[in-house]
Amino acid sequence: MSEARVLVVEDEESYRDSLKYLLAREGFDVLLAETGPKGVEMFLRDGADVVLLDLMLPGMSGADVFRTIRERSDVPVIMVTAKDDQVDRIIGLELGADDYVTKPYSGRELVARIRAVLRRQHLGAAGIPDEPERLTVGGLTLDPERLSVTRDGEAQSLPPKEFALLHLLAQNAGRVLPRQVIIDRVWGADYFGDTKTLDVHIKRLRGRIEVDPSEPMLIQTVRGVGYTFEG
Repeated sequence: MSEARVLVVEDEESYRDSLKYLLAREGFDVLLAETGPKGVEMFLRDGADVVLLDLMLPGMSGADVFRTIRERSDVPVIMVTAKDDQVDRIIGLELGADDYVTKPYSGRELVARIRAVLRRQHLGAAGIPDEPERLTVGGLTLDPERLSVTRDGEAQSLPPKEFALLHLLAQNAGRVLPRQVIIDRVWGADYFGDTKTLDVHIKRLRGRIEVDPSEPMLIQTVRGVGYTFEG
């Protein structure tokens, strides 16, 4: 963990310099990029164990950098957004970032978040059993080995977090799972982010598996409590 490589893609020099000092002091191998294209280039050339990615970048937006990285790797990405900018925050969550921080951020909190996503990555996709077994429920067949879900003979791959969430709900079909329980199981008890992350992933899952996402039949919201899978 102490030798993990962190790629920082940040256009503000003051943040880059402080991050280099902070993360190097914590034992991380730090790579710095000041533009979107440079961040992609460095990631493809040098790799990284976690990416700290500013959403607003010159040359290429943070969202496009994220998509390019995600096409090639499931490396954890922590999105950095403007202070109290709810729009940026939602964009980061919609993209599927593993976590996000807002400027200005606490150095101690940032290091804790980096270590948390690395720990979850090391443990593997949360919620997926160590010995994968297919699960069929509610007309869906879940394949943990391939991170895929099949419905009506058509299979589609899911991002690890979305699959972990669906697998957890399907395993507990008919039971109401409180929001915090779901977050602890899928994102880990040390997750620092906004609970809206869960709602975003539920919305995306419904778009993939529901016949009519606006009138979901499989993943039901239990207002004030959490979610349940009606299998």
